[in-house]
Amino acid sequence: MELDDEGKVTRNSLGVLNLAWQAQEHPEWADQITAEVQEIRQRIQDAHGTRIRFIIWAGMGGSMEDKTAYNAAGLFKGGPRFYSLDSTDPQKLKSIVDDMQRRASQPIAELLPATLVVGMAMGMTSYEPVVNLEKLAKLYDKFGIDSTSNFIYMTLPGSILDNFAGPRGYRRIPLQPDNDNTTAGRHSAPLTRGSLYPLALAGVPLKPWIAGASLSDAEVNDAFKLAAYLHTAGLNGRDKVTLLLPKSWAAAALWTKQDVEESLGKSEAIGIKIVIGERVAPRHYHRAGDPKQDRVFLAIQHKGEPHPEAEGIGKLRTGKYPVAIVTFPSKAPLSRYMQFIHHVVFGLGVLREMNFVTQPAVELYKSITSQIFKEASETGGIQSTSAWKGLGNIRHWKGVVGLETPDTLADALLQAASGQSGKGQTVNYGELTFFGDMRYSEEGLQVKAILEEAATRLFRSTFHMVADVYEGPAMNHSYHEMIIGHGGCFSIVLLSERQARFPVAGYEPDYHMAQFLATRQALLKKGRIVHALLVKDLSPESLQVLEAFFAETARALKIPVRMDPPASARSYAPRSYDRGRPERGRSDGPRRYPKR
Repeated sequence: MELDDEGKVTRNSLGVLNLAWQAQEHPEWADQITAEVQEIRQRIQDAHGTRIRFIIWAGMGGSMEDKTAYNAAGLFKGGPRFYSLDSTDPQKLKSIVDDMQRRASQPIAELLPATLVVGMAMGMTSYEPVVNLEKLAKLYDKFGIDSTSNFIYMTLPGSILDNFAGPRGYRRIPLQPDNDNTTAGRHSAPLTRGSLYPLALAGVPLKPWIAGASLSDAEVNDAFKLAAYLHTAGLNGRDKVTLLLPKSWAAAALWTKQDVEESLGKSEAIGIKIVIGERVAPRHYHRAGDPKQDRVFLAIQHKGEPHPEAEGIGKLRTGKYPVAIVTFPSKAPLSRYMQFIHHVVFGLGVLREMNFVTQPAVELYKSITSQIFKEASETGGIQSTSAWKGLGNIRHWKGVVGLETPDTLADALLQAASGQSGKGQTVNYGELTFFGDMRYSEEGLQVKAILEEAATRLFRSTFHMVADVYEGPAMNHSYHEMIIGHGGCFSIVLLSERQARFPVAGYEPDYHMAQFLATRQALLKKGRIVHALLVKDLSPESLQVLEAFFAETARALKIPVRMDPPASARSYAPRSYDRGRPERGRSDGPRRYPKR
């Protein structure tokens, strides 16, 4: 249940478990959802004489991660082209529109009638989907296209999204097949309309999907056994769960991470970090018997499917690392795995006496964002706000990277890793978060590659720490709950000073920049370690310097901790940046990233 400050129940969130129980008594749900989706198709056909060719889904965190997983797993293949609009960076919407035009070889005005726009927000205060729906609605208005049949939305009655979309005549879709509101956003998969509609639009058979989410008593018991195993590992200091998924379900890694960490990251006493996207690499781990060894490994097997890490799992067991293995039947759909994870989260919540349906850290950052955005509108822009001024004197390393030098960042990381940061805690994992599109834009994909390499150099290989690389603010709605709530993280947040704009939709970056500032402030407010970086722009020349910045920082980590003021930045002559193939066998200097 969700409770107010006086302990009164404000919302029953039983739907995460209850929908699967109800589904066994409602075999008609699959046909019902299919019919509803067909009606949406027909409305667009009647209004514009065209079929749905594109879907733009606007949401954050739990309202998006399941769809992103389905898309990456190939479940949407053969259906309308699906786009995840999970950022208020104008570049993301611009990149989506550019991709639509490129694929269809038609201008956006001709593609909008064939586009279904979905807004989803399962929180009363989620403003990001409203920002994006407002800009998309402006596009339709600009070209004189009636958008009434093209927009649907899923939210709680009276929410910010409902108050925006309702008066425009857009259709509100009840989130759950039972038409109730007992599901938190991150628990909307696999059985709410928010999870079933895109599958139905792609032609995925819903009956086996829905039936697959109904676990047997034995499977529920296995989920609770795993919860007990992970809880005990956490009590013994092994709270970094390295997730090893089969190839067919690998796309669900980020969904799993978000579901677990946002649900269980509230306690400073005990946390749980889901490590994804890694190959088994013992060279990046402490030895199994080392007291600093903080990993436990969770291998998920799909019976009959060779596991991509089979050899690595064998090495882990031989090396006496703690490994849990869960095997699902060969015909089990992804929905079964997702419902199993929900039960694991529930079990951990019970064992840790924790309310796993709330998200106080997310609410903190959202409230700060609203304050900064309001101040910006009153003072003449983001750079006039007290939050921006609070960044301090912005001096640029090599004219590009501001607020830190490689030496100052390296010193801070060394001190934090040794418990000398003055924050009262020793960090044991890291994150690098870029506030900008890393999904569709070429520059963002290059930033992602640079940050992944930096994560390995600064955290994985140097300190044997796990490290996350992701995009803000989507990350704030995904696994930021543990970063703020539990702590122990060394955060590096990055923003380009030159922000993209999307003039045709009237899309400015002010709210996006406010989210960057609010993330930093929320972390500082909770006493967490956070270092902000500003990069002049995302030009090839600037990205070259950004990569050199992290390379120099990594080299500075090889020296002992300095308690005196850091020396000036050492000189670094980066290699020329291009978009050719990466050079083999090179350990230092900027890597070369292929053009997308």
